[in-house]
Amino acid sequence: MDYETEAIRPRQVSTRSLDAFDRKILGVLVKDARLPYAEIGNLVGLSPPAVHDRVKKLREAGIIRGVHASVDGPAVGKPLLAYVHVDAEGWGKSQRMMRLQAFPEVEEMHSVAGDTCVVLKVRTADTHALEHLLLQIYILPGVKGTKSYIVLSTYLERPVQAEVTGTWPSVPMPDD
Repeated sequence: MDYETEAIRPRQVSTRSLDAFDRKILGVLVKDARLPYAEIGNLVGLSPPAVHDRVKKLREAGIIRGVHASVDGPAVGKPLLAYVHVDAEGWGKSQRMMRLQAFPEVEEMHSVAGDTCVVLKVRTADTHALEHLLLQIYILPGVKGTKSYIVLSTYLERPVQAEVTGTWPSVPMPDD
């Protein structure tokens, strides 16, 4: 059995420490990466050249991995969002499981601890397309089963929040 996992995104731990300005810049970029450096500077209290330099260093350190468009699934004909838990023989990060990257329906792929090996976030046109994708998953050698969870409503979906550092605000609970 081949356990080659070169296609897996490596976890790069940056040696660059983040200060408050870096976190503020990242917070602004997460909300709108199209803002000019001058506007980001106004929001975080730095000059445009200082913002440019910090963003360049954040990219070089691998902290900013890219800038992406957030596309609306239903608007592009993929309104069905589901999470698929894949149970397979052996470890989930095998080359055979990495073949799932080839399917454009697969948006995310995570090796997890628990009663499954891999969790996929998938987006399809309808249940028939999801069924076809599941068939392709079952064809993979070693796949023992899947559990699919179809999303009915999404209440929160956001990227990594860089400004969060481990302190949480008190959230008032409604009276029941």
